[in-house]
Amino acid sequence: MAQEKTSVIVSERRVKCHIFEPSKRQIWTVVGMGKEHWLAPEHDYCSCEGFYFGKLKGKKSCYHLDSLKLAQKQHEIEYVEFSDDEFADFLKGLISEL
Repeated sequence: MAQEKTSVIVSERRVKCHIFEPSKRQIWTVVGMGKEHWLAPEHDYCSCEGFYFGKLKGKKSCYHLDSLKLAQKQHEIEYVEFSDDEFADFLKGLISEL
């Protein structure tokens, strides 16, 4: 079932890399069911509850992180550009969903 979810997420281009210009800072997200989850791939981290509770049970990942890895492999990432001036507001919006 998790493999199906990852395939759907990737095929619907719900893996997003938000790039802030001119700094080139990046924030990765996956759009879920009514919620956008923040990912830190360099730390194997996802903000979803499944990741948190999965870690407590010894799991290494969640389907959002798996979707990101598949999207990178298949070059199916949605890139969205923003101005550096929008960085703080973007973070506030993302954090408010946690």
